[in-house]
Amino acid sequence: IGDVHGCFDELTCLLTDLGYSAREDYSWHHPEGRKMVFVGDLVDRGPRSPEVVRLVMESIRAGSALGVPGNHDVKFMRQVFGKKVQLTHGLDKTVEQYAAWELQHPGATRQAAEFIDRLVSHYVLDGGRLVVAHAGMKESMQGRGSGGVREFALYGETTGETDEFGLPVRHNWAAEYRGAATVVYGHTPVPQPEWLNRTLDIDTGCVFGGQLSALRWPEREIISVPAQATHAEPGRPFLPADTDGGAPGLTAQQEQDQLLDLSDVMGKRGVETRLHGRVTVPAENAAAALELMSRFALDPRWLIYLPPTMSPCGTSQEEGLLEHPAEAFAYFQQAGVARVICEEKHMGSRAVVIVCQDAAAARRTFGVEEDAGAGVCYTRTGRRFFDDDALETAFLDEVRNAVTRAGLWEELRTDWLCLDCELMPWSAKAQELIRRQYAPVGAAAAATLSDAEEALARAAAWLPNPEITALHERTAARRRMAADYTAACRRYCWPVRSVSDLKLAPFHLLAGQGETYVSRPHDWHMAMLARLEGGIVMATAHQTVDLSDPGSMAAGIRWWEELTARGGEGMVVKPMDFITTGTRGLVQPAVKCRGREYLRIIYGPEYTLPENLNRLRSRGLQKKRSLALREFSLGIESLERFARREPLRRVHEAVFGVLALESEPVDPRL
Repeated sequence: IGDVHGCFDELTCLLTDLGYSAREDYSWHHPEGRKMVFVGDLVDRGPRSPEVVRLVMESIRAGSALGVPGNHDVKFMRQVFGKKVQLTHGLDKTVEQYAAWELQHPGATRQAAEFIDRLVSHYVLDGGRLVVAHAGMKESMQGRGSGGVREFALYGETTGETDEFGLPVRHNWAAEYRGAATVVYGHTPVPQPEWLNRTLDIDTGCVFGGQLSALRWPEREIISVPAQATHAEPGRPFLPADTDGGAPGLTAQQEQDQLLDLSDVMGKRGVETRLHGRVTVPAENAAAALELMSRFALDPRWLIYLPPTMSPCGTSQEEGLLEHPAEAFAYFQQAGVARVICEEKHMGSRAVVIVCQDAAAARRTFGVEEDAGAGVCYTRTGRRFFDDDALETAFLDEVRNAVTRAGLWEELRTDWLCLDCELMPWSAKAQELIRRQYAPVGAAAAATLSDAEEALARAAAWLPNPEITALHERTAARRRMAADYTAACRRYCWPVRSVSDLKLAPFHLLAGQGETYVSRPHDWHMAMLARLEGGIVMATAHQTVDLSDPGSMAAGIRWWEELTARGGEGMVVKPMDFITTGTRGLVQPAVKCRGREYLRIIYGPEYTLPENLNRLRSRGLQKKRSLALREFSLGIESLERFARREPLRRVHEAVFGVLALESEPVDPRL
């Protein structure tokens, strides 16, 4: 709870909103046993300092609160103990209020001073994850006790200069903070609670007509109540002037994030993740990622997530097939998963779409300029998907309109969303790759094999011979395979002349304002995203499979066979829970099961020849699956860090990690 400064009425309103209630001994308690932690400056300037001190003192005595002293509290204490202090900055009001209070509560003034004298300089809470001090606490001082530590906790650090208001200029220690613990402090009033580098200034100037704020931990939820009056005028203005509806200003964190530091993403790094422990990023991989990001990536302020790679299912022994749903089901059965969801796999390009309700929401959340638009679409390597600004704007308008029609802004209480999608056609992004790599293979094979087949047919007719006949049949089969390869490629290509020629299939609703949605099951994601269907947005066909029911699994296999028979790429099989942990740790978030004809694009036209298929069946999946788990963990980590309002450098540590791991030597066909 931020600096109260004698604002007793606002404090009781805030505590009521937080779920606390008063007892006869004046202490306040929460029904769930939560504790209040006061950051100091209980007294001065406000109208009811004695009541505030009594509430805090009795709550601490009852075990329902903790508190640290503020500089105003210490000055009041010194005055009571007979030290020579000036009755300025509101201390005169506190002395006057206690003089009147003594008439009904003899000895209360001395009792309050002794209570303040017993308070410790700062607290380290929640296993070292949370530090509370009045004016802040450097990482090197946390948990230590000395005169210097107490001095910093009370006053922070000043430069020795004074500003135009005659007040000391404070050194911005929070701008340099790199500690692992979150530091919550007050002392310097700000219009809104201000996050910066895992620190939070919670003093929102209630006594000056602002508001009284609290941070609920570990939820990181901020609750505020407005001041009931302006009880004092600040020495330095801190409330923003009326902007007449102009663009919102940047937060302190967004201001600092304008300049990124190479040292935050270079060299060998160990990135701590919630899901998979420490993920190591080799220095050479980090250098490759930095090169790619520096040359090709979009504005890094949008870059909050990169999607992970995905492993295929185990290799099938079914005749003529390399992949089959039975192997996907078997993997999840062995991991102890009861239900999976099978989602149609669209042959497009992976796309991350961030769509904001308007440009103001984009500026508030991502700190981008007013002309940066209200969203972005980028590839799995962080490049902007569209080179044409007008096409991107029209595309984002389509997505935004779909979200608005579905009512998701209101339902999810957000003004932005991050979606993981497939964007079609494949040729929309891979045109150059198709022209230089895939199309020449089909054209060359068709030309040479057609001529060879024709020549062998003439030879067989002129000179019947078993070897010539066999070679002719083999060449004819190869020519048909080449034709199947070309047909498979063409199925995923069509011209894009306007936004209406695009198709977007979202399959993950990743994050919105202040939260990620990775705790929701996949059927929730499918249901929410199906509501966006219309225009260019299409729903992803899916089917749930009960892995304890052979009939359900057989139905899932038939569904895959029907999908692939009509030219579909295949399906992705996922455990129903977005994040699933088995007996051996984190389970693959998804495995892909691709169709026979689609795999011609991946392995080449003739991969179905028995000798080729037998060789491919020896492919190893261990490296790919390890890579998929590490990238998935980093992707979730980056989203959660962004949702917690962590510095952009912390978000990018995980984002760059995903891209860096893509440099690992893993068979790209898997």
